[in-house]
Amino acid sequence: MAEPIDLAYPFRGHWLVQNSPADRVPSHGTDLFATSYAIDFVPVDADGRSAHFGLASVFRPEPPERFRGFGRLLLAPLEGVVVAAHDGEPDHPAYRGLPSVGYALTQQRRARAGWPALAGNHVMIEIDRVVVALCHLQHGSVTVRQGQRVEAGEALGRCGNSGNSTEPHVHVQAMDSRDVGQADAVPVTFRGSLPRNGAVVDAPG
Repeated sequence: MAEPIDLAYPFRGHWLVQNSPADRVPSHGTDLFATSYAIDFVPVDADGRSAHFGLASVFRPEPPERFRGFGRLLLAPLEGVVVAAHDGEPDHPAYRGLPSVGYALTQQRRARAGWPALAGNHVMIEIDRVVVALCHLQHGSVTVRQGQRVEAGEALGRCGNSGNSTEPHVHVQAMDSRDVGQADAVPVTFRGSLPRNGAVVDAPG
């Protein structure tokens, strides 16, 4: 296993941890697209809620704008060079309750469509032959371009619901190549540790 790359949290405020490799590997249930050590962060309020869950949430898809973290600022988790910046995918509805079942049935179709269909709008940063990707960014929010050098903490875009996403969140993964289809996953830590599923990270700022 490769040595972990230590990152800063790519956000400020309260974020709920999901699909953490601290709980299982592969964290997302597959080794495809170098996701073995990927981790998801869902923006939440001080009470740990991403959005009100009512009767409508059980039966219908919901606009992503209904979620408190939609549009929340995302930051570079490390210094490096931007090797990809994609910003052309729409933000689709969020799926909770019964709609999430139907959305899950379309998962294989998105996987067959490849990395862009899963990642949605994304930014990839490379340093020392390790590439870190942040995925599911808000349409029209990416503020960096390919070839640009960024510092840790620099604004990259905003939290969205593009790609393979059931509600607004950011997916973070590291790999050993820009070619996601051929890359091997690289473990990640954040400030020297790895939060477990259900933890709420409170990043200052």
